Amino acid sequence: MNSFKKIALAMVAAMTLGTMVATPASANTMTVVATTWKSTLSTPAFDAPATAGTALTTAIVRPVPADNTIDNTDVVKLEATVTAGTNVVATATNATIVSALHSSAAPVGASSGSSTLTVATGTGTTATFYVYTKTTAIGTVVITNGPVTVTYYVQGTAGLINNLTVSAPSAGAAGTKQDIVVTATDAFGNKVSGKSITATVFASTAVMDTATVTTGATLADFGTATFKATLPTTGTRSLITFAPTTSTDAVAAAVVGLTAPTLAPFAEISVRDLVSELAAEKAAKDAAIAAKAVADKALADALAKATADAAAAKVAADAALAAAVKVEADKAAAAAKVSADLLVAKDAQIAKLTADNAAAIKSLKDAFNKLARQWNAKNPKAKVTLVK
Repeated sequence: MNSFKKIALAMVAAMTLGTMVATPASANTMTVVATTWKSTLSTPAFDAPATAGTALTTAIVRPVPADNTIDNTDVVKLEATVTAGTNVVATATNATIVSALHSSAAPVGASSGSSTLTVATGTGTTATFYVYTKTTAIGTVVITNGPVTVTYYVQGTAGLINNLTVSAPSAGAAGTKQDIVVTATDAFGNKVSGKSITATVFASTAVMDTATVTTGATLADFGTATFKATLPTTGTRSLITFAPTTSTDAVAAAVVGLTAPTLAPFAEISVRDLVSELAAEKAAKDAAIAAKAVADKALADALAKATADAAAAKVAADAALAAAVKVEADKAAAAAKVSADLLVAKDAQIAKLTADNAAAIKSLKDAFNKLARQWNAKNPKAKVTLVK
C-alpha cells in the first residue's frame, strides 16, 4: 500500500514539473522599435526616431505614396521582439500594413496591404511590419503579442497638387463681385496648403482682385484659395481658368493606378442684366395683368349671360307652369259646371216627376171620390169612404 502511494506521488510531481516547463516565465514579453528611412546617413538606412510616435502629439510623419510605390521613404518600420513561437498582430486605423517593400519583381503599391497583419515568429523572436498612410489624418498602429500591446501614431503629408476643383456661382448680376473657391488636393484627396494658384480671365470677361491666391493652412480655409471676380457690366458670361502658379507644385504627369490629374478647371458665370430682367419681368407682369383683365371680363360676361339665360328660362318655366295650372283649372271648372248642370237638370226632372205624380194621384183621388159620392147617393146603406 505504501509503495502504491509513493508511485502516485511521483507521477503527480512529474506532471507538475512538465506543466511548469511548458509555460516559461518569459512568455508574453514584447519590445517594439519604430524606425524611418534616413537618406542623410553615410549609409542610408532605417534609423530609430527615439520615442517619436508613442503619443498623439508626436505622430511619425511620412509622405503619402504619390508615385504609387511603397518604398522605404514612405513607411514606418515597426519591429517587435517577442518570445519565440508566438504570434504578433498589427492593427491599423487610417493606415495600411504591408509585410515587404516595393521591388520590380514584387510590386507593392498604394492599393496593397491591409489594416491587419499577423506574423507567426516560429523559431524566431522578431516580427516586422511596414506601415504607410494615404491620409493626412492621424492614424494608429496597435502591436499585440498576447496581453501585451504597444501603440504608435502615424500621419501622412500631402503630395503635390493632383486635382483642382472650382466652386463658383452659376450666375451673378452685371458689375457685382463674386467669390470663387478653388480647392487643391493630392492624388488621394488630401487638401494641399501653401500653394499658389493663378487665375486667367478669358477675353476680359471679368476683373480679378488678384490673379494669384495661396491655398490656406488654417482650419477654416485649409487647402482652398478664394478669388474675387468683378463681373462685366455688359456681356453674357464670365469665363475664368485656374492652374498652379508653379509647375513643380503639381504632378508632372498621371501616375498609373492613381487618380488622373485635373489641373486646369474653369468657372463659367452667367452675367445677369438686372435692369433688362426687371423691365422684362414688368412687361410680362403687365401682359399677365392685361390678360387677366380680359379673362375676368370674359368670365363676368359669361356669368351675366348665364344669369340672364337662367332668369329667362325661369320666367318661361313659370309661364308654362301657370298655363298648365290654368288648363287644369279650366278643366276642373268645366267638369264642375257639367256636374252642376247635370244636377240641376236631374233636380228639375225629379221635381217635374214629383209634380206629375202628385197631379196624377190627385186626379185619381178626385175621380174615386166622384164615383164614391155617386155610389153613396145610390146606395146609402153601403157607403164607401172618400179618399183624402
